[in-house]
Amino acid sequence: MSGLEQPPLVSIVIPVYNEEGILHSAVVDLIDRLHSAQAETPLLASYEILLSENGSRDATVQIGEELAARYPQVRIDSLGRPNYGAAMKAGIERARGTYVMCDEIDLCDVDFYQRALRLLESEQAELVVGSKAMSGAHDKRPLLRRVATQTINGMLRVLLDFHGTDTHGLKAFRRDRLLDTLSHCVVDKDLFASEFVIRAQREGKRTMEIPVHIVEKRPPSINLFKRVPNVLKNLARLTYVIRIQNPH
Repeated sequence: MSGLEQPPLVSIVIPVYNEEGILHSAVVDLIDRLHSAQAETPLLASYEILLSENGSRDATVQIGEELAARYPQVRIDSLGRPNYGAAMKAGIERARGTYVMCDEIDLCDVDFYQRALRLLESEQAELVVGSKAMSGAHDKRPLLRRVATQTINGMLRVLLDFHGTDTHGLKAFRRDRLLDTLSHCVVDKDLFASEFVIRAQREGKRTMEIPVHIVEKRPPSINLFKRVPNVLKNLARLTYVIRIQNPH
């Protein structure tokens, strides 16, 4: 990749929290695979990787800064507190690319980028969601996490009239088409991704799901049960804002 004087075509936003164990290897591997994919997907010849760090207590920041010093296409910014949704939103706001990929450090799914970019570039979609739950997907995470995904998606369908199979995880979109959606989002942490997808649907943005293959490379950085109270609180808030206030 040539320098970053010109805005890149693709921005890859990855929230990171206490990821010292896999951060270096995951980013280096991602860069290698992006280089290999450029012949098939020329858009990936122009990219930036935005590590959106949020409140890590280990060496994540140091490793991220070392990666940024070594690779000009890597940037790291710190939110200062643990908050997945706020970190993702901040990364999207900092992104300079025409196309934004929202990814996870334990996934870095270049195959998803390639498939999503074809849909976005051809104007078939403005937002592409990588679904772990639709036909053709393969979710190899532990049973409890798969059940949790199905449960929250069921609640989103009942409470917020969500039309789809998944909201959390891999997403790709044209940045200029979804910035207004981003500005309307009111919740953070785990439910930010869900609100973003649901608002895009409600605003009439062309949204498509494509199946993805998920294999857990390490346990979640935050215990699943510790996340439940905040998820339920934000779900109640989101239901009130969208169903009762309905400002947009």
